[in-house]
Amino acid sequence: MENQVGKTKDLGFQFGIRKTFSVSTEKVWDFLFTENGLNIWLGKLKSELEIKKEYETENGTKGLVRVFKPNSHIRLSWKPKDWENISTIQIRVIGNQEKTTIAVHQEKLLNFEQRTKMKEYWNEIMGKIETEIK
Repeated sequence: MENQVGKTKDLGFQFGIRKTFSVSTEKVWDFLFTENGLNIWLGKLKSELEIKKEYETENGTKGLVRVFKPNSHIRLSWKPKDWENISTIQIRVIGNQEKTTIAVHQEKLLNFEQRTKMKEYWNEIMGKIETEIK
C-alpha cells in the first residue's frame, strides 16, 4: 500500500511545520517581510508583495496573496515554474514578547513525493530563519 501520510480527503496532500523562537512576534513578523526574510522563504521578488495581487519570484515561482493580517498570518497560492499544480501556503506567527512560533501549513500538494520535497524545503527554511533572527 502506498504511504498516505499527509493525504487529505479533498485537498491532495498537505504538510505543516512549527518552530518556536525566543523573540517577540513583531520581530519575527517584521523579519519575514524584510527583503532578506522574503528571499529566504519565498524567493527574490520581481515586484512588491501585495494583498490580492499576483507575485512572481526571479526563479519563476508565481502566486496570489489571498490574506495578509500583520503580526498574524499570510495566505498565498504558490506555484514553482516546474509544477503542474498550485498549492496554498499559510504562515502564522503566534506568540508574545518573549516567544514566537512560526507555523507553516501547505496544502493542495500533488502527491507524497511533492509533500516530501516540501517537508525538506520548509525544514531548511526554518533553519535559515533561525540563523537570521537569533
